[in-house]
Amino acid sequence: MPRHGSEYLIENEEEIYEEFFEERGVNKILHYRSPRWPVLDAKARRNFTSTKHVWKFGDKWWKLANEYYGDPKLWWIIAWYNQSPTEANLKQGQIVYIPQPLNSVLSFFNYGSI
Repeated sequence: MPRHGSEYLIENEEEIYEEFFEERGVNKILHYRSPRWPVLDAKARRNFTSTKHVWKFGDKWWKLANEYYGDPKLWWIIAWYNQSPTEANLKQGQIVYIPQPLNSVLSFFNYGSI
């Protein structure tokens, strides 16, 4: 059953996992399909305002989500908007953008438009 109602389970029988299957006595695994995120192009960006944040030592996506949205679980929105799935490539002093308003961003993410 989908965790949030929109994911789909897929069966994976790829040979690359053969050793995994043998160790566990199974011939396939079930897993969730990777989400498909909407394209964030210039046209889409015009639908949002953004707050500039100067990246500093100790910053994490989840910390920014908690600070700006009040919910650390929304870290992925900021990562998506900045086209950076992890913080690994960010440097101190770099500008990152926090998309606003949150409801519009979530609407765009869920429906591909506002």
